[in-house]
Amino acid sequence: MPDLLVKLYDLPGLEAELARQRGRSIAIQRALAPDKQAVLKWVKRHWGRGWASECDVAFARQPVACILATRAGKDPDADDILGFACYESTCRGFFGPTGVRPAEQGAGIGRTLLLATLHAMRAQGHAYAIIGGVGSDVQGFYAKAVGAVAIEGSDPGVYGGML
Repeated sequence: MPDLLVKLYDLPGLEAELARQRGRSIAIQRALAPDKQAVLKWVKRHWGRGWASECDVAFARQPVACILATRAGKDPDADDILGFACYESTCRGFFGPTGVRPAEQGAGIGRTLLLATLHAMRAQGHAYAIIGGVGSDVQGFYAKAVGAVAIEGSDPGVYGGML
C-alpha cells in the first residue's frame, strides 16, 4: 500500500463542505483534551488498537491534531461521534488515521474531515501532506477529493516495521 502526496497549497475550499454538514446537523470541530478518553474508546471499538494508539498521539499535539464529526449539540461521550481524522500521529506531515461510522459513509463526512484536517495542516505551515499506507480501495477517493498522487517506492514505507 503506497503513501500518497497532497499539495496543501492547492486544496479545494472548505466552507461549502462545512455548511453542507451543518445543514445535516453535523458539527466538524477540532477535538479538545477533555474529549480524549471518549474518542480513544470509540476509535478502538470501531477501528482497533493501532488506530487508537495513533489517535492518542494526536491528542498530545498542541493544538490537538484530531478533527471530529459529531451530531450537532451532542456530547461525544454519548457515542454520537460519527467520524474522526488525525494528523501528525505516526510522522510529522502525515494525515491519518481517519474513519467514518459505516452507517454514515457516503454522505460526505469523510471528505469534510479530510479537507478540514488538510486545511489545518496548511494553516500550521505545511506545504504538502502524506497520506500513509493507502489501500487500493480508497486511493481513488483521495485522488478525486484532493488530487493525491502515489509516491513511487513508498510501499511499505514507515509502516514496514510495525509489531
